[in-house]
Amino acid sequence: MHCYRSIAVSIQAHDLLSLIESESAPLVVDVRSGWEYRQGFVPGAINLPFWRSWLLNQALKDGFGKPLVVYCEHGPRASLAKLFLRVRGFKDIQLLKGHMLGWRKHGLPIETQHQEAVRE
Repeated sequence: MHCYRSIAVSIQAHDLLSLIESESAPLVVDVRSGWEYRQGFVPGAINLPFWRSWLLNQALKDGFGKPLVVYCEHGPRASLAKLFLRVRGFKDIQLLKGHMLGWRKHGLPIETQHQEAVRE
């Protein structure tokens, strides 16, 4: 039996923003639908709808071995995507605490430029 452990299960929104603004930004993956993503997302996040998170697309291949931060609107889709990504070999995966709902509540920056990783 293999036991995979992440350094932390989740990351606070302000901590993620600090990492994004630094040279050590993780790969941020928004697993909401393309429509939700286009309404606004965490700066630099790629869109990979959770039902496609088992696919190793180019953005994920390029980020393999890099820490990942996964989020959705409230949490359930991100948790499923985290499971799929673990099965695909990713080990350092954190969930964004509060997800997109929390990010907006904190008044943190939101991008709307289209950066979709996988077309719906």
